[in-house]
Amino acid sequence: MVIMAETKTKIRNIGIPNVEPPERTCEDINCPFHGSLSVRGRVMEGIVSSTRMHNTISFTMNYLGLIKKYARYERRRSKKLAHLPPCLDVKVGDTVKVVECRPLSKNVSCVVVAVTPSKENTQEEE
Repeated sequence: MVIMAETKTKIRNIGIPNVEPPERTCEDINCPFHGSLSVRGRVMEGIVSSTRMHNTISFTMNYLGLIKKYARYERRRSKKLAHLPPCLDVKVGDTVKVVECRPLSKNVSCVVVAVTPSKENTQEEE
C-alpha cells in the first residue's frame, strides 16, 4: 500500500497591504498566491458585473472625472476584465480588489486578489 505524502503548497506574500491569502488552494499558474504570477501597478476596486467567462470576470470601476470648463466633477465608469483564480469564490454584485499584472490575454491584464461579498449574496447563503 502506497501512502501519499501531504503536499504543502507554498502561499506567497504578494506585497499588498490588507490582502489576506485565501484559505483554499489551487494549482493555477496564474494565481498570485499559489502560482508564479507577479503583480505590480495599480490596485483597483470594482463591482463584479459578469462571471460567465472561464476563469475571468468582468468588473465595473466607478470614478470621478474633472470637467475643466465648469470646474466640476462628473461620475464615470469603465469596464475591465480580470483573471479569477480558482481559490476565490466570486458572484455577481460582489466587490473585488484587482491588481495589474502582465498581459494574460488580449484584454486581460489584471488579477483578482480579494473579494468582499455583497449584502444580497450573504443573505442568500443564510
